[in-house]
Amino acid sequence: MRGLWRIIALTLCCYSSNSQAQSISVIDDAGRQVTLTGPAQRIISLAPSLTELLFVAGAGNRIVGVSEYSDYPPQAQGIPVVGRYNLLDMEAIVAFGPDLIVAWQSGNPQAAVQRLIDLGFNVYIAEPRTLASIAHQIENFGQLAGTQSTSDAASRYFNEQLDTLQSRYEDASEVSVFYQVWNEPLISVGGDELINDIITLCGGHNIFSDQGLAPKISIESVLARDPETIIASGMDIARPEWLDDWRRWPQMQAVSNDHLYFIPPDLVQRHSLRVLSGALQMCAHLDKVRSN
Repeated sequence: MRGLWRIIALTLCCYSSNSQAQSISVIDDAGRQVTLTGPAQRIISLAPSLTELLFVAGAGNRIVGVSEYSDYPPQAQGIPVVGRYNLLDMEAIVAFGPDLIVAWQSGNPQAAVQRLIDLGFNVYIAEPRTLASIAHQIENFGQLAGTQSTSDAASRYFNEQLDTLQSRYEDASEVSVFYQVWNEPLISVGGDELINDIITLCGGHNIFSDQGLAPKISIESVLARDPETIIASGMDIARPEWLDDWRRWPQMQAVSNDHLYFIPPDLVQRHSLRVLSGALQMCAHLDKVRSN
């Protein structure tokens, strides 16, 4: 990871902002064609994960406004906040005069995003849901900002790391996994989510992969599916206390073999380059189950 950030820094040093402006067009995740007359110079990001990807793509120094909790990389913490993911400060956004707004399709209020489009702003709508979509977003952001050399290097690095993990675990014995996002209500992850991709990458099987997005489940359903490991995230960087509540059911494989693990949520719940660190932790936990 540190090596990639050095690549990004070196590339930015060599990037010339005086390059001749030319029309740029990409297709966003809503199927819309987004066309700029030249590389974006004033960007607003409406989701923390999108802020991270813009930095990775080499466009961090172009961001003039971000959504709340855009706290990584550290440079993002000094950028003005223009609202929460679900409540945008429209006046602040308009006042910044952005030439590109990057919106989150399923997270930002659709009416507000449409209003920005109607006002004539260039809005790129992103909906990264899979591991593969992360590299795609990085490439698109690099095109829109005119920083392709940086974004292409980052995309290659990301895909190479995924390929390495894929090769390492493609023949590994399968481990059944219950991933717990929250305790009250009890929330897991379904099959069409980033965490499910990570579990699969590491040779695991998400016991609720047959469910929809962020399914609310029951304790009884977890007991019935009897996972070999329980991995939790929570909301903070510390292991949630409620993870140990499962010790009340010692008949579960995960409990009897002491396979209750934690991964910081930002490493597996944000569609960013840091998901590589989250994947390494996930794979290491599943390896512990296999060694047992």
